[in-house]
Amino acid sequence: MSDLKLYNTLSRQKESFEPITADHVGLYVCGPTVYSDVHLGNCRTFISFDIIYRYLRYLGYKVRYVRNITDAGHLEGDRDEGDDKFSKKARLERLEPMEIVQRYTVGFHKVMQLFNNEPPTIEPTATGHITEQIRMAQQIIDNGYGYVVNGTVYFDVEKYNKEKPYGILTNRKLEDLLEGTRELGGQDEKKGRLDFALWIKAGPEHLMQWPSPWGMGFPGWHIECSAMSEKYLGKQFDIHGGGMDLAATHHTNEIAQSQACYHTSPARYWLHTNMLTVNGVRMSKSAGNGFLPEELFSGSHPLLEKAYSPMNVRFFMLQTHYRSTLDFSNEALQAAEKGLKRLWDAYEKLMSWETGVGSQESGDKELDEKVRSLVAEFDEHMNDDFNTARVLASMFELVPIINSIKDKTIAITALSPDTVTLMQSKFKSYLEDVFGLKAVNEADNGKLQGVMQLLIDIRKEAKGKKDFATSDKIRNQLAELGITLKDEKGGEMTWGIE
Repeated sequence: MSDLKLYNTLSRQKESFEPITADHVGLYVCGPTVYSDVHLGNCRTFISFDIIYRYLRYLGYKVRYVRNITDAGHLEGDRDEGDDKFSKKARLERLEPMEIVQRYTVGFHKVMQLFNNEPPTIEPTATGHITEQIRMAQQIIDNGYGYVVNGTVYFDVEKYNKEKPYGILTNRKLEDLLEGTRELGGQDEKKGRLDFALWIKAGPEHLMQWPSPWGMGFPGWHIECSAMSEKYLGKQFDIHGGGMDLAATHHTNEIAQSQACYHTSPARYWLHTNMLTVNGVRMSKSAGNGFLPEELFSGSHPLLEKAYSPMNVRFFMLQTHYRSTLDFSNEALQAAEKGLKRLWDAYEKLMSWETGVGSQESGDKELDEKVRSLVAEFDEHMNDDFNTARVLASMFELVPIINSIKDKTIAITALSPDTVTLMQSKFKSYLEDVFGLKAVNEADNGKLQGVMQLLIDIRKEAKGKKDFATSDKIRNQLAELGITLKDEKGGEMTWGIE
């Protein structure tokens, strides 16, 4: 169907894409753990795979896109003992774990909508597939790769490694992995230091637990994705994706589990997005540079000079290949703003031309051929491991030509009608359908910034005068409009659009 090549982490090289079933693609992407706000690194991954999903459909494939919601079993520090992140958050806020899950799932969906991400075709939850996870764990035990200790089921990594290389995804030997593993509490009951939990025994105080053949407990994080991908995509499917931080442990364990259970690797192609940096420093909470999407949209983080719209951020991400490090800076974001405006203005000019304009006998065959060649590069670059950055470079080479025709520096008759129609069709397909971009009204965005700052100043003045009625009225009426106003430490206020 296409000449698509993609970089397979498993083989560490680009490969021609050949789906298991002709004209159909099974795509699984590890989704968010919904105990807190989705962070920007997650957003980069989900935007990248949204574009991949869109492009596969553009090529004519019927795609089943499965992206899970992790709502249980993800422990603090990704270890096999202790409380999970949902129970911990629920205790801190005196809520039910499912209230935490609901709040952050809704928030995640809102952020995805703001970025214009299309929803996956299936979005399963871990808690909705407990039966499948128990069944898979039992099969791994029956096949000789799992063992039970005090109600917890572990995967025997060293036994598995005797038959299949455990570190195949990251090309690391078991000996090297063992050397890098620290002795941690709770590991004394394991046979090996790398063994990981398929099912974890729950103490009576644990808020989320289910009955199993081994007693009350909850699933290990890794088995969730293995069970859900098999249920909806089969024992082997086409593409498995996620952030590169998942490759060494989570995805490595998924491969081992599936091999041990079904005697086949779960996916033929493994795709991973790279990390984010801010001014050259890796983005993290500890570094103080881990701003959230809503902080980008509102400009409320101290590292940001202004607010940036979701479409500008999406376009900014498109300018870097998904496997490359993406560095955030005010300069880069503002350059992306100008670039998107320039490209979109040219696109609107192009789409305003009447159908059939041009000359049947192109007045400038060299220019006509150049335009057709640049347009043909769109597909060529996307077929080269989804290289959105190079597609945009080809588009920007066409922008001066479009502007010159609009300004009548170049006559429209320089191009043939077929070439003009091709340009219009491809620009629309790529900018809107594949890249998922929409027009950004910067004037309105700037006005909103000014209005919000005025309201914040009025509210601060009201609070200073102890006029809490006015202060609360501003906050509450903004909330009714879908704008949250938060009081921060030191009397500062931040806002975001829900």
